[in-house]
Amino acid sequence: MPLPVDTARRRFTFGAIAGTGAILGGAIGLRPSLAATKPTEHKMPLIIAHRGASGYRPEHTLEAYNLAIHMGADYIEPDVVATKDGVLICRHEPMLSGTTDVAQRPEFAARKRTLTVDGVSITDFFASDFTLAEIKTLRARQAFANRDQSYNGRFEVPTLEEVIGLVRNHFKTTGKSVGLYIETKHPTLHRAAGLALEERLIEALTRGDMNKADSAVFLQSFEADSLKRLKALSPLPRVQLVDGGDVNFATGDVGPSVPFDWAAAGRKGVYTDMLTPEGLAEVRTYADVIAPWKRYLLKAVATGPVTEKTSEADCRIVENRALIDAAHKAGLKVHTWTLRNDRLPAVYKGDAQAEFKQLFALGIDGLFTDFADTGVAARKAFLDH
Repeated sequence: MPLPVDTARRRFTFGAIAGTGAILGGAIGLRPSLAATKPTEHKMPLIIAHRGASGYRPEHTLEAYNLAIHMGADYIEPDVVATKDGVLICRHEPMLSGTTDVAQRPEFAARKRTLTVDGVSITDFFASDFTLAEIKTLRARQAFANRDQSYNGRFEVPTLEEVIGLVRNHFKTTGKSVGLYIETKHPTLHRAAGLALEERLIEALTRGDMNKADSAVFLQSFEADSLKRLKALSPLPRVQLVDGGDVNFATGDVGPSVPFDWAAAGRKGVYTDMLTPEGLAEVRTYADVIAPWKRYLLKAVATGPVTEKTSEADCRIVENRALIDAAHKAGLKVHTWTLRNDRLPAVYKGDAQAEFKQLFALGIDGLFTDFADTGVAARKAFLDH
């Protein structure tokens, strides 16, 4: 079955990855270095460019990241997966067909195979079956059909070290700093395949002189085990992402979703357990920020009878300030995801800034958006109001 490309920040875990991959050897050439500093502290939340300016350019490309930087984003957000030879590249998932031209490349046709992904059989091309040299022959494409397709085929898939070089060069040439907000994707299964992400990530940041407590870097994951490993390796702040299932439009409640590392370790429970007082206290032992999906904070509740056709277009928004207050009381900052101009609930009547402003008013500390320019403009308008 084809892999959905718009799944909020939904996770797909890849099982039984072939090949172990060599340990990353030697540094990939970095641009001239100059220690980055933290972006200017804002009274209002951080604007995090989700996969770069992915509303305008193919996601996770240097061009998307660079555009987001020039739009004024405080942080750009690379997701990392590993190649067969153990290099971290920036992709939202290890599956490549949704965001590259791999399916149109006959020389790689034999690489397509079927794996079990979160209990679902997925047929695709997987990054762990390609060397970095092979990945570099691919070209990125826009993942959302309703967005501008004119940049398809023009940009490479970058390595994490190239993205580190981008932000450092920006600081060197402009004196302005932008941060990195890096996610380890499916770390349990990467580790099982001999392609552990955490050590490689910290090695790359250390080579870039960004593995310091005052570096403008957040480390994020849906898996607590990955964050605990990162805590042992680095002083950088960590972010526990909180996923959820489908929304019950009758109540606005988010359905259950199971953390993969918990399931792999035999631990019972679901993501919503992290949002209880006990769960928040546990998260605080290994993370500095909790980042629930926005539907935990802005609940979508149907205005009429719920049917199979009910969607967010038929809903009002019920604010859940209590969750933000509880997380703050537990000593955690709160970030949320993902705000999109072109996936705007009808209740906002086409005003792309309205959702941002609502979250600002609730006391959010940071938010992810595909449209960094909208987020920056909304924050300014909110401050000026």
